[in-house]
Amino acid sequence: MTNETKIKIKDLLQKFCEGFESQAKAAKALKDVSAGTISQLLNHKWDLIADRMWISIGKQIGFEIGNWKIVETYNYKIIRGILMDAKAQSRVHAIIGGAGWGKDAAAKDFKAEVDAVYLINCNEYFNKKYFMVELLKKMGKNTDGTVAEMVERAVSSLNRTFRPLIILNEADKLKDETLYFFITLYNLCEDKCGIVIMATDQLEKRISRGLFLNRKGYQEIFSRVGRRFIELKKPSKTDVTAICSVNGVTDPETIMNIYNSCEGDLRRVKKLIQNAHKDADKKCQAA
Repeated sequence: MTNETKIKIKDLLQKFCEGFESQAKAAKALKDVSAGTISQLLNHKWDLIADRMWISIGKQIGFEIGNWKIVETYNYKIIRGILMDAKAQSRVHAIIGGAGWGKDAAAKDFKAEVDAVYLINCNEYFNKKYFMVELLKKMGKNTDGTVAEMVERAVSSLNRTFRPLIILNEADKLKDETLYFFITLYNLCEDKCGIVIMATDQLEKRISRGLFLNRKGYQEIFSRVGRRFIELKKPSKTDVTAICSVNGVTDPETIMNIYNSCEGDLRRVKKLIQNAHKDADKKCQAA
């Protein structure tokens, strides 16, 4: 790993730690990273820090090895505005958009730049306890105790924090009991903590179906997100062109091929741009 890459990770880690009360609490939000390691890394005592630790820390705080540049696409701007509003006004919003439409990148970028933002990437296996463990880890808090004790600890901290924001990414993966568990957080932190739910349109369909069948918790969820899902747009040709140009692909024909092949998925755009660079390198070597 180059020294330049290490400096970039160090700078990003410094920003990450600023969102916590101490380096020890920042370490609790990371997996298999001690406060001592963070201290060494931030103080340029790098001799004993293995590359795998650099890579692990980098991945956890949103650093991507390489020169990939994030572009402020239409969806990026919409998501950022919604996150800012939720944080500043302690409001609840629900954002829906297709896979690869830029939700993850916008949320990670926002979390890296703004203090007191807790980004949780949801999974199917989350139950109430695991959900609270993940939240407390992101907050740098102790994860011991019962669910009730963990909720009390999280709520107490959130209510004492200046404009905190919880982002529940891929919330459509949560089981019913965990999904409507967010009502508890809302009720206990109302007007003191913003919450943004991000998912595919499957979440809206699921909520609509739950409302029709009068399932437990669904009326409450729908009410707390303002009875509205904010819909993103499929990435446009303008978005794809900007991403290509910023990341070194400027040939109009190549850009058009990428746009026609990406199916509106920005993850595929990234892969196609990387492939375009590899093809260009091969041609240079063959010349």
